[in-house]
Amino acid sequence: MTENHVILDLCGGTGAWSRPYSEAGYDVRIIDMENGQDVRKLEHIGDSVCGILAAPPCSHLAVSGARWWGEKGEAALLEALSVVDACLRIVVVAKPKWWALENPVGRLSRYLGPPKLTFQPCEYGDPWTKRTCLWGEFNIPKKDPVEPTERGKIWRMPPSPDRPKLRSITPPSFARAFFEVNR
Repeated sequence: MTENHVILDLCGGTGAWSRPYSEAGYDVRIIDMENGQDVRKLEHIGDSVCGILAAPPCSHLAVSGARWWGEKGEAALLEALSVVDACLRIVVVAKPKWWALENPVGRLSRYLGPPKLTFQPCEYGDPWTKRTCLWGEFNIPKKDPVEPTERGKIWRMPPSPDRPKLRSITPPSFARAFFEVNR
């Protein structure tokens, strides 16, 4: 393990993406509204940060919700972009060894440019599809593809209060592959 072993998991929700780091003994700090912590109000950490995983909410950004963008209005987009901006501010201030910001295919590319990596969970061993983009400075994990036997699993998830959280969980095989090349 490195000297600076702090991992910030911004908008981390369930902590699925940072779980391999926790299991390896890293000091993982999940900063999420679920925990009562708003990344937009995060003060300077002070510790040396090894890596940052950021997964801002996609409800107002993902192409899967494009049909509602008009009725949500500009305020919803500005709210979403303010969280993305806060994550990027934290990257600039913390100066981690590596960082990644995740969001499904959508309108974030209009603001951040093309992603460094676009992937499907099945390309890393999880048997479903959900095209996801990553921006940042990180090593690209080696692919270990499987057949997407659960194609549409995320899209067909039934309505529920937990649906957004369940749809946004980082695929475990991808989280493990990302960890293996970004320590």
